[in-house]
Amino acid sequence: MDISIFERVETKYLLSKDEYEQLLKIIEEHLEKDKYFFNTICNVYFDTDTYEIVRNSIEKPVYKDKFRVRSYGVPKKDDKVFFEIKRKYKGTVYKRRVSAKLSEVEEYLENGKYPEKANTQIMKEIDYFFSFYSLKPKVFIAYDRYSYLEKENSNFRITFDKNIRSRTEEIALENGDKGDLLLADGTCVMETKTLGAYPKWFVDALSKLKIYPKSFTKYGNVYKNQIYKEGVMSYV
Repeated sequence: MDISIFERVETKYLLSKDEYEQLLKIIEEHLEKDKYFFNTICNVYFDTDTYEIVRNSIEKPVYKDKFRVRSYGVPKKDDKVFFEIKRKYKGTVYKRRVSAKLSEVEEYLENGKYPEKANTQIMKEIDYFFSFYSLKPKVFIAYDRYSYLEKENSNFRITFDKNIRSRTEEIALENGDKGDLLLADGTCVMETKTLGAYPKWFVDALSKLKIYPKSFTKYGNVYKNQIYKEGVMSYV
């Protein structure tokens, strides 16, 4: 989990509970559990006062970016968390991240002090991102992730995110992973992560069950379903 630079194509699908169970039954013989098979992933998303970043993302531009602080589980002050800049251009995702103790992240956010042993170049990019947008913490989002990789090709990965939940108050990572559910009736988000084409067995499974890609952003849907509806910021 300490890799600092990622580049890959990510595609999302919304699956009902029944679709999830049917698909996994068909494809599980080709998969093995990832080293980090199960995690509760916690994120704090940063944005401007007018939610410029998420509103831009909702418009589905050719290029978009976002910034978040992520932890695996609910962290304590000495636990490792990640600064992440995530950029997407024409379907390809580029992720730049720095790992640090939660206390060091808080020190940076309050006083601008770089975490010890942090990648200086990436921290400079984070500095620029913060100064350009004047970012502030806006939304907490957590979900339970199950991760698989293809037995014959570790560059093809599939994740299933369940129980996606969010809150707009007490959003610090150390305040727990509670929140309001984003999707009902057991619906989950499947995401493929690959550097190349899908394997034939996966294409065949999707075709058999008539499962198609679905544009979906967790932060974007929290914004539209909660923040916008509550009148915190208009969707314009």
